[in-house]
Amino acid sequence: MKNVIAVIDIGKTNKKIFLFDEKFDVCLQNSTKFKEVLDDDGFPCDDLESIENWILEQIKQVQNNPDFHLKAINFSTHGASLVYLDKQGNRIAPLYNYLKPLDIKNYDDFYKSNGGVEEFSRTTASPSYGMLNTGLQMQWMQKDKPEVWKNVESILHYPQYLSYLITKEITADFTSVGAHTATWNFDKMEYHPWLKAANINLPEPVNGEKAISTEINGQQVAVGSGLHDSSSSIIPILEKEKGNDFVLLSTGTWIIAMNPFSTETLTQHQLTSNCLCFMTPKKQQVKSSMQFLGRIHEVYLDPLSAYFNVHVDKHLNLPLDEKLCQELIAENAQIFLADGIDTNFEANEELLKHFGYYQTAYYQLTFEIAKKVIAGINLITDKDKSIKNIYISGGFNKNRIFIKYLTLLKKGIVIKISECKNESALGAALMMKSYL
Repeated sequence: MKNVIAVIDIGKTNKKIFLFDEKFDVCLQNSTKFKEVLDDDGFPCDDLESIENWILEQIKQVQNNPDFHLKAINFSTHGASLVYLDKQGNRIAPLYNYLKPLDIKNYDDFYKSNGGVEEFSRTTASPSYGMLNTGLQMQWMQKDKPEVWKNVESILHYPQYLSYLITKEITADFTSVGAHTATWNFDKMEYHPWLKAANINLPEPVNGEKAISTEINGQQVAVGSGLHDSSSSIIPILEKEKGNDFVLLSTGTWIIAMNPFSTETLTQHQLTSNCLCFMTPKKQQVKSSMQFLGRIHEVYLDPLSAYFNVHVDKHLNLPLDEKLCQELIAENAQIFLADGIDTNFEANEELLKHFGYYQTAYYQLTFEIAKKVIAGINLITDKDKSIKNIYISGGFNKNRIFIKYLTLLKKGIVIKISECKNESALGAALMMKSYL
């Protein structure tokens, strides 16, 4: 019988459970999807009731499996999602979708009373993202749903609600409140005073390594308070590097560079250049650069394929041509990407007329993406420090052309490929290691 930690890993699309053994190898995993339902305004949202039932059933199945002895449970979920409880501890609203439209102009007075949009966003490391700022979600509830709000006793971020589902304990953690919520003052590393002024009381965050001993189906199990998934993904590398400086490049639709060793506060220039801050489970600031570059790469693959009459996956088999890389760096042309922040990007097929060959066009696109990534890494690096080690996780960690550009554009760096496929789940498991 193996001692195991169960991690419930909830993404927007896939809901997963992982079992980690004492070596932190995955010894079992299961995944499912749920159709969205409609909230009380008719906007799509997660079917939280079905997710709750699935989680409880999965835990019961693990406990009934004679191969495993369940010692601890933890949770990793996407951010920007809140659950509201009444005095009896019952959930009283849907899990509102962070993509739900929010007219930010309705909060002009709020921003003005807290130093203006720019200064408030800098202080809270939270660009004005509408519903992606859970602090704004709370105010939206106060304003738009007063009949529901008057019954709100407790507010939990998504990971802590899943923990509450089992422990019935109200908790908070640093990774969740630090994820562009507009509730945390990064200058003072405490809750922002606007919450008290608005009569909103949130639980004090606790160290992510603390668990609550809970009886589940007649068995005592240590239950963690849960983590925000992006912040959880950096934990395995912090564990591995043991204090050595590094940047994690998490690559997907967004390319996010995360530096947990920056001690400088966020500047206005960084904020307006798509930088923000997350936090580790131990209240450590993680300066981050978040760019929509994976999406830009993705939208050009089909037009490249059609224009040059090649297979859409041709980029996967291109030879690495360092000479071409150096030539394009020397030319330093700007064709595909604009200055500043790229968002809601669509391909411009006219730009492909600049090129006679697929390879040159793809190399140019990748050069411009890599150049912006390096600029983002430089932005989140403190003035008196230099980062040598860069870990890459996600889809771009197999892109040899992208990696070559990084090493040519930033001399002296060492690229390390993260082989872990489930960083956020592993990070949540590592928080529970003392309970094995």
